[in-house]
Amino acid sequence: MIKTHLITLAHCLIISFIIGCSNSSKNDVAVFSSEITEKDLGLRIKNLSSDSFQGRAPGTPGGKAASQYIANEMKAVGLMPMGPDGSYFQSVELTAQTILPDSQMNIKFDKDIVFNGNDLKNSVYWTKRLNENININASEIAFVGYGINAPEYNWNDYSGIDVKGKTVLILINDPGFATKDETLFKGNSMTYYGRWTYKYEEAAKQGAAAAIIIHETAPASYGWDVVSGSWSGEQYDLVRADKGASRSALEGWISYNKAEEILRKAGHNLKDLKINSVKKNFEAFSIPKLTLTASLKQNVETTVSRNVAGGIIGSENPEDFVLYMAHWDHLGMNLEIDGPDKIYNGAVDNATGTAAIIEIAEAFTGSTRPKRSALFLAVTAEESGLLGSAYYAEKPLVPLKNTIAGINIDAILPLGRTKDMKVIGYGASELEDLLKNIIEPKGMYIVPDDKPEAGYYYRSDHISLAKKGVPMLYADPGNEHEDFGLIFGEEFSNEYTKNRYHKPTDEYNETWDLSGIKQTSEILYELGYNLTNSTEWPNWYDGTEFKAIRSEMRSTLE
Repeated sequence: MIKTHLITLAHCLIISFIIGCSNSSKNDVAVFSSEITEKDLGLRIKNLSSDSFQGRAPGTPGGKAASQYIANEMKAVGLMPMGPDGSYFQSVELTAQTILPDSQMNIKFDKDIVFNGNDLKNSVYWTKRLNENININASEIAFVGYGINAPEYNWNDYSGIDVKGKTVLILINDPGFATKDETLFKGNSMTYYGRWTYKYEEAAKQGAAAAIIIHETAPASYGWDVVSGSWSGEQYDLVRADKGASRSALEGWISYNKAEEILRKAGHNLKDLKINSVKKNFEAFSIPKLTLTASLKQNVETTVSRNVAGGIIGSENPEDFVLYMAHWDHLGMNLEIDGPDKIYNGAVDNATGTAAIIEIAEAFTGSTRPKRSALFLAVTAEESGLLGSAYYAEKPLVPLKNTIAGINIDAILPLGRTKDMKVIGYGASELEDLLKNIIEPKGMYIVPDDKPEAGYYYRSDHISLAKKGVPMLYADPGNEHEDFGLIFGEEFSNEYTKNRYHKPTDEYNETWDLSGIKQTSEILYELGYNLTNSTEWPNWYDGTEFKAIRSEMRSTLE
């Protein structure tokens, strides 16, 4: 759909927190029912992903209106407000930074400019520092392979090189993906060291002036259009005590082809460098005469977004909570992208998950009051780096030691009913056993994530709580469609990733088959409701990195 009349839309937001000006009607309001229904799921997905919320970016009028809509729905289904001030909101202070058009970034070989970085088709850059003006002058470029320092894998790409003040070029993912060698890191499964978040953090620890990741579609698990769409325009971060001073002055991405071209002019072959980078004797190196110069000018604002929280208090053990979580935000609007459609509606990602936790909450309030409590949390700023969930993990509304377990719901594809459920990060916790006990009698089965190389386990909000020790389950419908089989489901998923993920085309469609979203919501409701009526405290499996944290946390209560 073509996005126009933004003034009219903004006016509409002022007069109604719910849905669009001319299209709203009584039929757009969900009906209270203890049953999870396709109709109510569809209405809430449609409402949340409408143009009226302008892509639900944190700190914007559209984002504020979307969070208010969620609070209204929580109240309507009977949840009590769980915010620290007695409302449904937990305020999350964010910085909002926008690189201005007169900013410059270029790469020179000797005295010749070999790349002008103001080319959205080949590069995108930003800064986490809050200075309005940032300059980098002739920073020597170094190639550091995968940019990983991992003692437990006996791997350090930064050994033998001092990159203070330099610009580091980094490969995406980790060596295991490149080799498929199961003895190297985790083979094809991405570790946290393969995530872009880690690579920028480590480069900053090493003192790099700038950190640029070389993009490739397969190891990144998304195309360049996702990179350019996600990292251009206004960017958000939590308010940092040091105002971002500990981060590199510039962070960014560059396309593989452009990086290959630049390195070739400096006498290096990127293909050969990739081959060498997976060897344990790889040594990072500086590239004489290849330098980066940048002048960044930006608008810096502090804004406040909101996590939205509602709860049901248990009848016997009210202090103990099962957590349901989904992120409500998406990418907002980006006037720089090509085409008439400038709004990232985020229908699948993640109006579906937000609608699901509201429907599950409604099923809770329509059922017998559980013995233990349940918290329903819609978090902000997931698309900006899991910021809302990270904030919650630091300032939980319910003590983490009293959080029995968590269920994260993020981007349920409208595939239809499936015979399987996919567990992201399979093999992590006893929540998988509880899930198996529910679905196997239904003739269903669990499958591991079919794209472990994409690192989805580290790309959604559950990881913010997992790192604090709380057992978290992130499960989606699988790919084996009940009627059309496995290939149909795989093709459906691939089509979404290629053509809709993080694009304005992620829009609600009345022809969607919502039966699978209903199926998933019902199963996850049953899982959580069973836990609230039990005395179980599911834990991480032995050998997982989070079990010791959880055991220590729980030892104070036992």
